[in-house]
Amino acid sequence: MKEQSLKSGNEISTTEIKKPSFKEAFWFWLKLGFISFGGPAGQIAIMHEFLVEKKKWISDSRFLHALNFTMILPGPEAQQLATYTGWMLHGTKGGLVAGIFFILPSMFILLGLSALYVTFGNIPWVYALFAGLKPAVIAIVILALIKIGKKSLHTLFHFLIAVAAFVSIFFFNIPFPLIIIGALILAFISRKFAPKLFNQTAAAKRQLAKDEDNFYINDNSVLPDSGFKLSRLGKQVISAFCIWAIPLGLFYFLTNDFAFWNELSLFFTKAAFVTFGGAYAVLPYVAQVSVEQLNWLTELQMIDGLALGETTPGPLVMVLVFVGFMAGYNHFEGSLLMGSLGLFATTLYTFVPCFLFIFVGAPIIERTRDNEKIKQALSIVTAAVVGVILNLTIYLGKVVVFPNEINLSQIDFITLGWTVVSFIAMYRFKVNMLIWIGVSALFGLAHHLIM
Repeated sequence: MKEQSLKSGNEISTTEIKKPSFKEAFWFWLKLGFISFGGPAGQIAIMHEFLVEKKKWISDSRFLHALNFTMILPGPEAQQLATYTGWMLHGTKGGLVAGIFFILPSMFILLGLSALYVTFGNIPWVYALFAGLKPAVIAIVILALIKIGKKSLHTLFHFLIAVAAFVSIFFFNIPFPLIIIGALILAFISRKFAPKLFNQTAAAKRQLAKDEDNFYINDNSVLPDSGFKLSRLGKQVISAFCIWAIPLGLFYFLTNDFAFWNELSLFFTKAAFVTFGGAYAVLPYVAQVSVEQLNWLTELQMIDGLALGETTPGPLVMVLVFVGFMAGYNHFEGSLLMGSLGLFATTLYTFVPCFLFIFVGAPIIERTRDNEKIKQALSIVTAAVVGVILNLTIYLGKVVVFPNEINLSQIDFITLGWTVVSFIAMYRFKVNMLIWIGVSALFGLAHHLIM
């Protein structure tokens, strides 16, 4: 039975693709929070596999349009992409659920691991459990690279942009934000002086148009809340400010060391606004200030925190909540309660700006889809992102397969083998990604117990 869907142009269309219920989406976002391993590339791959490939809730063009926008924002792009897509499906409440559950499981897992860390030290079996996930994550990232590459590299020009982005970040270590800015500048210049570079073949256009019809939200869908509204902007800014200010007020009236909490709140708020290029861009800044200037934790504790962040679900920027935990724990002389409070406060002040950026920007960016200049410019950003994902794939592969140094004698053959097995299982035999993540965790634990 057909049902009414989103507006398409000025008319109401019908589609065989049912609108996902809020309950169904809710359970997916909750599940995602527990399986979002592998950094942004792996997390984006998991969302793409479920939202686009499996459920067909969102088309590739809309998914990539949202991804392009989140890539140019400060903050963890995968978490913001989840918020954006949740907003597309179910409005503000959908965006809140998607964004909150993306980080909530990770926050509680890190809270437990941080408490165990300061109480008992490192926990080998926990690291082993998550170590089994790393080769599976590499396979997931490779799958994402293949899928996104097929959907976004439409012309030779797009291929060249992807190659240029990869060369820039891999060989010349050019920061990610500069690559995106360069791609945007190149797109506008190319469109002005060589517009034929963007031309697609007629067959490619027909295929893309045909593909759009198979999705609930597609290139023809107009979301009801899109566009700029001053009243809505005012409410969003005021709401975000209240969420930010109320805990600070409680710290002022209910604690006897407001200076510490004020410093922690302002520091992580500022960090949220400078996280262009992902966690690796902001971690050196956070480490330098929190270790050397504020003396919240030691260098070794910072390294251990990075290891915890690398092996738990959620964005890598969640390492910051470990820093917040250690700040409260050490400042209040080994108090687990104050450490926990520091972790919760850090989570709040790190992610409130991320939600604000999406809820303010997403309705506006949705209206740019009909602007051919912006669409073509963002298609160049997507092509550059493919090159960046390729770099991340190689980076993760080196870290996992060559744990000590890049030398044939240092290859971890078990990890390499499990990476190949994981890729074949998910690509050739279509094994469910969630099932394989569980299998890989058990493989890591079994390997640790045997060895």
